[in-house]
Amino acid sequence: MGKYIFRRLLWIIPVIIGVSIFVFTIMYFSPGDPALIILGTNATDEMYEAKRAELGIDQPYFVQLFEFLKNVFLKADLGNSFKTSQSVFRQVVMRLPYTLYLTLGSVFLSILIGIPIGVLAAIRQNSWKDNTSMFLSLFCVSMPNFWFALLLVMLFSLRLGWLPSVGADSFKCYILPCVSIALGAAGGIARQTRSSMLDVIRQDFISTARSKGQIERVVLYSHALKNALIPIITVIGMQIASMLGSSLIAESIFSIPGVGSYMFNAITNRDYPTVRGGVLIIAVCFALIMLIVDIVYAMVDPRIREQYKT
Repeated sequence: MGKYIFRRLLWIIPVIIGVSIFVFTIMYFSPGDPALIILGTNATDEMYEAKRAELGIDQPYFVQLFEFLKNVFLKADLGNSFKTSQSVFRQVVMRLPYTLYLTLGSVFLSILIGIPIGVLAAIRQNSWKDNTSMFLSLFCVSMPNFWFALLLVMLFSLRLGWLPSVGADSFKCYILPCVSIALGAAGGIARQTRSSMLDVIRQDFISTARSKGQIERVVLYSHALKNALIPIITVIGMQIASMLGSSLIAESIFSIPGVGSYMFNAITNRDYPTVRGGVLIIAVCFALIMLIVDIVYAMVDPRIREQYKT
């Protein structure tokens, strides 16, 4: 098990390096000039060139890329914001808990909704419960998260006044954004759970368990669902990436002071260090989450553990 975890940790290194090069390249070739945005259109050419030199964006692409990679991987320095001159690492880390609360809450809610609905649809195959569940799942998967968010705000905040629509001062502030993010993911999890459960409950060992007089609930959850978990975990891992991205958008809609709203403002102002630093930290968080998913794989499937036994 330790060997398995170690190999997965090693894979994080080239992933982070690749993300670093990719995000730097995208920001370098994107239109817009930070120096011009900071100084305005009334600045002289001398002021403009001096500001570019101060920001370090007057050098060729490869020189800037080398300096960026050296600072990140050798000095653990993400630089300072062009706009505020504050440390990007400190600013992102300060806002990161809001994003993680939103993402993890959405993941938990999507699993809590998706798996039971998928199991119900599988054991009631071709019934009205199955058809209704799959229709709603397809509807949730097809609709954009921001559309759900706006509808929820209009209903529960503006019309009913039950929940706040902005801020992150209390637990209630996270309910609407978590629900808006989780609905689409729950639909995907429900559809995969139904498919996996149908494959498993038709196998011989399920018939054997029933013939021995096992309670149906034990057959479904202790035997069938346990053996159907691998594809479900795969879909959950994929949905985590989607929900992490959706949480960055939801922060702007619900005015949550997380990494998403911080990076949105940075993109608008062409604040390159902030965008690069935010993307890198989010990439590290996602890589660690996927590591946890891989560990869950090994816990669920003993065949994976056997491959890495010394």
